[in-house]
Amino acid sequence: MRIVFAGTPEFAVPCLRAAASKGEVVAVYTQPDRPAGRGRGLTPSPVKLEAVQRGIPVLQPENFRSAESKAALRALNPDVMIVVAYGLILPQSVLDIPEHGCWNVHASLLPRWRGAAPIQRAIEAGDARTGVCLMQMEKGLDTGPVLLAQAIDIGPEETGGQLHDRLAELGAKVLSDALGLLRATIQLPPHPQPAEGVTYAHKLDKAEAKLDWSQPASRLANKVRAFNPWPVAEAQLAGERVRIHAAVALDDTHDAAPGSVLHATRDGIDIACGQGALRIRTLQRDGGKPVSAQDYLNARRDLTA
Repeated sequence: MRIVFAGTPEFAVPCLRAAASKGEVVAVYTQPDRPAGRGRGLTPSPVKLEAVQRGIPVLQPENFRSAESKAALRALNPDVMIVVAYGLILPQSVLDIPEHGCWNVHASLLPRWRGAAPIQRAIEAGDARTGVCLMQMEKGLDTGPVLLAQAIDIGPEETGGQLHDRLAELGAKVLSDALGLLRATIQLPPHPQPAEGVTYAHKLDKAEAKLDWSQPASRLANKVRAFNPWPVAEAQLAGERVRIHAAVALDDTHDAAPGSVLHATRDGIDIACGQGALRIRTLQRDGGKPVSAQDYLNARRDLTA
């Protein structure tokens, strides 16, 4: 079974490994090397690093608009193309090249959370469940019929990073199952997505990280979890900007102004919200490292005086 793999970030790496275990990955497509780090040097994607380590040829076109790029894919004669967080829109002329088309591993239970940031948006919205769908790609954004799906629960304090890692492994399992069936010439029945329940997971924007204390504490707690490890929630706390890495919502009733410090103890720093309170457990000052609330209070005696 000849497989072409297209992916870019760390999320796609377990799927590349799964594909390589089920067939011959004849080429890997990934985004061109980008400047990164303090030196802004050109940095290969995690998928490229994995492909090079495995001795798989790597292609990094800017897009698939040219006849040459399509001819190069056609020359690979793929049975199927696996696409996981690749970062490029594939035109129909490309989707039609592999014998069994292009399959996409998407980190949500479609049609909920189509788009760029399904993991973080699910947590931010307070969803109790999410999952992975293997989708037969078509021209629309994450609109194709679902071939396989598997659901998991979201932990009450699970962060975006933790859920990302779990879904990456789950996606690899679902993909491995599907490729095993394909290799056994068992056709997966495509299930069209329902017309109802469609939501879009818009790309994360750093500007969203600022917490508005007038909002309910439960909403802010979800945001803190969703945006960890990036972009990390931030807020004004007693006169300084801090980044908040861990927090939980409390049902406390109070008549304090949003943003006021209600309590500051070793258990956390309780901030008045529009509804309830947010208990901050781990936070970071500008230029510092993430510390526990207790360590932060050791440097802010004014909050416990």
